[in-house]
This record gives sequence, C-alpha cells and structure tokens, in this order.
Amino acid sequence: MDTTWTNRWNERYRHDEYAYGILPNNYLKEQLEELPPGKILFPAEGEGRNAVYAASLGWQVFAFDISIEGKNKAMKLAEKNQVTIDYQVGELSVLNLQPNQFDAIAFIYAHFPANIKSVYHKQMEKYLRPGGMIIFEAFSKNHLHYQAKNENVGGPKDIDSLFSIDEIQADFPNYEIVELEEKEIELNEGLFHKGFGSVIRFLGRKK
Repeated sequence: MDTTWTNRWNERYRHDEYAYGILPNNYLKEQLEELPPGKILFPAEGEGRNAVYAASLGWQVFAFDISIEGKNKAMKLAEKNQVTIDYQVGELSVLNLQPNQFDAIAFIYAHFPANIKSVYHKQMEKYLRPGGMIIFEAFSKNHLHYQAKNENVGGPKDIDSLFSIDEIQADFPNYEIVELEEKEIELNEGLFHKGFGSVIRFLGRKK
C-alpha cells in the first residue's frame, strides 16, 4: 500500500475531532447485541469507535489500520471508556494473526484500495473459526449517485472501491448468508458520514 494512501488517512485522523464520531455504527451495534462475546477483529478500524464499543460489551477486541493517527485516537477513546483493545498498525501481511483465531470479523466501511479489497476479504477468512460471523457494511457502487448530490455523505469516489452484492458473494463463498442486501440508509456519523447513501449489508456464518 503506497504512502499516499497512508498519508491520506493520517491527515484525516490527526485532528482533535473524531472524523466519524465516537458512537458505534448502527448495523454493527444491532448485530453485536445478538451475539455472545468472543474474539473479534476490526480491519481498517480508524479511530476506534466500533472496537471500543465491542470491548464495552465484553468482546476481546483486535483491530488494525495503516494510520498511526487513527490508532492514537482509538487508544485515547479506549482509555476514556475504560476498556482494552489490541490495535496494530500495518498491512494484513505483517500482522501476527492466527488461523481460526476469531469468532467474528467486522468490516465496517473497510474500503481497502480496489486492487486488494477482494484479496483481503479472502485472506481474512482463514482467521475466522468455522461458525464465526462476518459483519459487513460499506458503500455500494450505486452510492456514487448519492455522493453527486451530497459530498458530506462520504465514501470512495471510484466505483472499483465500492461494492456490489455479486462481489460479496464472490469474496465470501464459504458462508451461510444470514443477510445480504443493498439498502438506502441515512448516516449521521461524525463529520464525514452525513446524509443518505447506498450500502451493502452482509451478515454471514462461516461453514
């Protein structure tokens, strides 16, 4: 991953205010409330709002991101909420993760660069135990129409970094689909997720 990508996220996260707020994503919150706590991984976790929430429910939380500024904010948020999270900075290839380590992996607006997003999805499957859950919410390819009307809703501006139902089915073939849909939702998450957008939501159980 080139330094331009890393610099972009460090710049977004270096300010005092939390770019996407400090409250958890609604879809993640709904799903975690239905699952018994275990070990959970948050890829591309940014400033930690979702990881900290999961830890508050009793989950053993692991997270990673390429942004050291994101980690710094996440650790401050964890300390404020009196919870512990294991947060590493780096790409997936340098992390010390183990096969079948996790009971859940939460991809919440984890928009990796287009050339590696499917590779990451497929690689991370080995870290999820059989019966473990994928919780996924991210912008759909149709989201570009919403961006054209309202830049404040956020999200990548190139269609290849966005998702379709077909892509999710291809990236996660070894899963029982509990839920998979494209949906219009209204976001109110910090400075950069404000307004109506189009998302893909996926809840899958590893076979």
